Amino acid sequence: MKISIGNDHAGPEYKKAIVQYLESKGHEVTNYGTDTDGSVDYPDFGHPVATDVSEGKADFGIVICGSGNGIAMTVNKHPKVRAGLCWIKEIAYLTRLHNNANVVCIPARYTSIQQAIEIVETFLTTEFEGGRHQTRVDKISC
Repeated sequence: MKISIGNDHAGPEYKKAIVQYLESKGHEVTNYGTDTDGSVDYPDFGHPVATDVSEGKADFGIVICGSGNGIAMTVNKHPKVRAGLCWIKEIAYLTRLHNNANVVCIPARYTSIQQAIEIVETFLTTEFEGGRHQTRVDKISC
C-alpha cells in the first residue's frame, strides 16, 4: 500500500514512529513532514499529502498537527479527499467504516504515540461498509 504522511512541528516523533510501523508492515511511505520541532506551517505539509491522495499517487494519507483540526481543514479542501480527525482508534474505525475516509488526521497534543499507531493500524485495516453509507459519502463532494 502507498501512504503519504505529513506533519508540522507538533508531530516529528509521531511521524517517525508511524513510518517505522508502516514500513515494518511492508507499506511504501512518502514523507512530507518536518523532522524538527521548530515552528512551521501545517498547510505546507498537509497539501502535498492531500494532492497525492487526490491524484491517486497514494492509497491513504496520514497528517499530524497539534490539535489535528488545522491540518484536517487543509486536506479537506482537496477534491476526492475525505479526512477524519481521529483521537482514539474507535473514531478511526468509524471514519473508515461509515465515511470511507482516505486521510486520517491525528492530534499529537491529545494522543500518545502508541495511541497514534493504534489509530493508524485501525484506520488502514478497516474496510468501508458501503450500503446506505455510500449514498451519504456520494453527497459529500460538491
